[in-house]
Amino acid sequence: MAYTADFEKALQVGRPPNIRELFPNSKALIVSGKVVERAMLAKGHAIVMACNGRSSLVIRGALLAAQRANAPVIIEIAKSEGGQKSYCAVNYWNMARIVDALCNELKITVPVAIHADHYGIKNDKDLAAAKVEIPTMFEAGITSIAIDASHLPDDQNLLTNLALSPFIPKWAGLETEVGEIKGNQGLSTVDEAKFLIQGLNAHEIFPDWIALNNGTTHGLEASDAGIQVGLTAEIHQALAPYRVNGAQHGTSGNSSERLREIATRTATTKANVATALQMISWGLEVNDYGNAQLDANGNFIKVPGEGMTEELWAEMVAYATDKGWKKGDYKSLNLPFENKILAQPKEIRERMARRVADFAYKMMTEVLNGRDTAPLAIEAILKAGSYDVGAKGSRLEDPAHWTKEQIVERAKKLGGDKGPAGNFDD
Repeated sequence: MAYTADFEKALQVGRPPNIRELFPNSKALIVSGKVVERAMLAKGHAIVMACNGRSSLVIRGALLAAQRANAPVIIEIAKSEGGQKSYCAVNYWNMARIVDALCNELKITVPVAIHADHYGIKNDKDLAAAKVEIPTMFEAGITSIAIDASHLPDDQNLLTNLALSPFIPKWAGLETEVGEIKGNQGLSTVDEAKFLIQGLNAHEIFPDWIALNNGTTHGLEASDAGIQVGLTAEIHQALAPYRVNGAQHGTSGNSSERLREIATRTATTKANVATALQMISWGLEVNDYGNAQLDANGNFIKVPGEGMTEELWAEMVAYATDKGWKKGDYKSLNLPFENKILAQPKEIRERMARRVADFAYKMMTEVLNGRDTAPLAIEAILKAGSYDVGAKGSRLEDPAHWTKEQIVERAKKLGGDKGPAGNFDD
């Protein structure tokens, strides 16, 4: 793939300071999450695919798909997947290096953002640790982050976001979250979402995305209800003056038709895909929208000649069985088996990545309407003349009405059912 003049210009001005410092001679156009989101807005009713890179082969496949679709892509990892207590070899501190190396090897010319997803804060100890840890993540090449304090009470969620704002570069992509992601119980409300976004707005914090509990589930099982498109559209409409868009989590359990409806009826511009890409890379049988299928005995179905070797899959199954793992625990196979996966012959590794690429390409182009959005992302960089394209929103709320004491009092008037304990993985 030839490097165009616009790409070369964008490479010079569009890479954030941390990326330029880490990779001074790189040809990888690693950008802020804001840049990618601007491209989706420019096209309209388009959603960027945010691929959870649980392995380097999943990342390879996602980048190949993005190049083929001529679309920017977000490569991300959640705290559970790639934090200090991770179950994947890819993590917050090596993901940018993996992406940069692959982009140069494969001559990827589409913009790529590096996103720290679901950076969970559950208590004061987590908050104190975050003030130390978040800067290290940006030093390691993160260009976008999701602060997830959604399982705290509404006032503490907002106050946590405010407390962590000084540790996040202004140029970086920013996602916030309201309502725990856990299926169709305790759904997010308009009032809860407005409370969070208005409180941030008063303090001149303008998130690019808000993630909701809008009826999705993470992982393997599809909800009977699935994503509530009407609720999502209602919340997004209420937030329209603040110019924050939606991040849709847990897409693996929802049909292509429902995801297309999200693209057309809501203000969603980011969709996370995690479990589907893992299962596809391994060579498991999946349905049209990436949900792994089970045989009559409730076991995953390995497709002969697809993904990893049958021998390695049998070893992984035996390992999981020995540990008494359920199907939802198979994600924890990533860390102990990454090196064994990489030790397979080249043709096996390539077919694993190719299977991811084929699925991701179809999703990017036929479901999320992302085809040919890469030039729009480059255009946003060139128009700004900088890696920092600025905030979409502006301050509408009076900070005098959003002091800590007032936030606590306002939150007492909010309704909403937080439901049972949530599943924070994506």
